[in-house]
Amino acid sequence: MEDAVKKRVAILYTGGTIGMKPTPDGYAPEPGHLSRLMASMPDFSAPEVPAYIIREYEPLLDSSNMGPRHWQIIARDIAKLYTGFDGFIVIHGTDTMAYTASALPFMLEGLDKPVILTGSQIPLCEIRSDGRDNLITALMIIAQAPVPEVCLCFGNRLLRGCRATKVDAAGFQAFDSPNYPDLGTIGVTIRTRRPCVPPETARKLTIHALSEARVGALRLFPGISAELVANVLRSPLQGLVLETYGMGNGPSDDRELMAVLAEACGRGVVIVNCTQCLRGAVNQSGYQAGSALAACGVASGADMTPEAALTKMIYLFSLGLPPEEIRMQMTRNLRGELTEDESLECAPHL
Repeated sequence: MEDAVKKRVAILYTGGTIGMKPTPDGYAPEPGHLSRLMASMPDFSAPEVPAYIIREYEPLLDSSNMGPRHWQIIARDIAKLYTGFDGFIVIHGTDTMAYTASALPFMLEGLDKPVILTGSQIPLCEIRSDGRDNLITALMIIAQAPVPEVCLCFGNRLLRGCRATKVDAAGFQAFDSPNYPDLGTIGVTIRTRRPCVPPETARKLTIHALSEARVGALRLFPGISAELVANVLRSPLQGLVLETYGMGNGPSDDRELMAVLAEACGRGVVIVNCTQCLRGAVNQSGYQAGSALAACGVASGADMTPEAALTKMIYLFSLGLPPEEIRMQMTRNLRGELTEDESLECAPHL
């Protein structure tokens, strides 16, 4: 194995709790604070830890303020630094980390180096911070057992980025991958598993820019009115992630609501069905209440997380594809975000 110290890692520090410091008004980011903290901690300069640089963003952001334009900055920075580093760590706030981790796989086509998102629930300056372990673990994964895709490392778990979702607002096990196994085990040793299909290393990294796609998400609830849904689906909306009950069911007896969905699909709005359940997949042929949505033109989101479905939709609209093609591509596995064949142990490679 190549000596770990020879590995070079670029850390893109976008903001988040990990680098904040206490102020009279509560925790707040301060430029340079995270770099100084890491430089003062012997663990980050241990011989087995790879060499790293920190590129700090200006301004540092709470992840609640992150959006597609910030995803583009991250993707472009990875592209600029790509040939000079063995892997990348994106330090990010936890609130929208799963969205960024879901968007980057679609934007980074041909990726064959690890990109790991991480952060913390408690700032690194605090004695009980989980940030040290999360960051050291991410560095050591790149040094010892790199997985050439976008990952999320948090609470001693390594998850596929476009399968991750935040499940705990305060606990150290803040993220889960409900419908796909962890990419490795992190304990006394770090063991990662390779994707089912090796990456095409001959391919160049291609960055897909995102357009200002007009998409949204709506969670069904008992008694939801057709008028409310019609208002959501008004032009200029292009696509909607519809979070439904159970295996992808909706109020099929509400003819007015079904007519609203059918009318929107008919004029080119792409509606994708994702379950509200944490685990499991949409099966629009399992119940009449699901097949009614399919009859309206609603596409199945299979076992995608809502975060993956939304970011995938933005990516597909950014390619300039017609609605029918986007509807079809939403049901296909492009980056390991959904399971096309549940008999497979792991989804096809990106």
